[in-house]
Amino acid sequence: MNKFTAFFLSARPKTLFAAFVPVIVGTSLAVAEHNFSTSASVVALLCSLLIQIATNYTNDLYDFQKGADTEHRVGPKRALNEGWVTEKEMKIAIYLTFGAAFLLGLYLVYHAGFFILTIGVLSIIAGFMYTGGPFPLAYNGLGDIFVFLFFGFVGTIGTYFINTGYISSQALLSSIPVGALVTNILVVNNYRDIEQDRIAGKKTLAVLLGKNFAVGEYLVLLLSSFSVPLIMFLYYDLNSWIFLPYLTLPFAYKLIVMLINRTGTELNPALELTARLSAIYGVLFAVGIIL
Repeated sequence: MNKFTAFFLSARPKTLFAAFVPVIVGTSLAVAEHNFSTSASVVALLCSLLIQIATNYTNDLYDFQKGADTEHRVGPKRALNEGWVTEKEMKIAIYLTFGAAFLLGLYLVYHAGFFILTIGVLSIIAGFMYTGGPFPLAYNGLGDIFVFLFFGFVGTIGTYFINTGYISSQALLSSIPVGALVTNILVVNNYRDIEQDRIAGKKTLAVLLGKNFAVGEYLVLLLSSFSVPLIMFLYYDLNSWIFLPYLTLPFAYKLIVMLINRTGTELNPALELTARLSAIYGVLFAVGIIL
């Protein structure tokens, strides 16, 4: 396999919707208020994508080094585990991708102020600490919380702030389904890998609290996501277009059935479909907000 293909697959393109959704939802809120900057939103999207790609590269490196990725891996193939790239090459890719995100983010600092610099630096640190550093978040039961915070609150509200210069309660509420559905991608991943993670000493919430907890967490996050449009309809001046995300309810039901009835490699399609649900819900939610 050539290096370009190896690094492309290591970026985990099927899960990059997670970086896309918070930006489009945050931007849609700004568009609805007629307070929208095209250049700032595009740069915010690029930074979000780069940080997630760099985080995925970091995960590839440290999961390999810590023994979480082995020849018995039930998930998609990983570049280091398969020998497609060296550890040195992966480290260079991590530095370059995080570095590119930081440099692009300087435009957002110029556009929206130093508050965005704080958000950007914290996002990069969290991306590295997810599996790296002396206290890796994913190995100590904190992965779900940080994914919810950074892909939900930070990504959505940060994008909204970049466009408007302030934070609103509506932006705060809108970030909940974004963070919840992206976190569910991680929940499926951890549920699928529970046995392998336990052997590797990777203490995810699924490992610490069990399979039933993981299924319950998935259901609660789904329920919270589909509750938000109703709350926004009742408490804000929004019309029935805000219910557009409910078109994804059949997908959600299918995923619940898959999660309950499947294990191991059988859950790989559920992982991909959960990422699609996040993206489709996000697009419909953004359109509903604008309309």
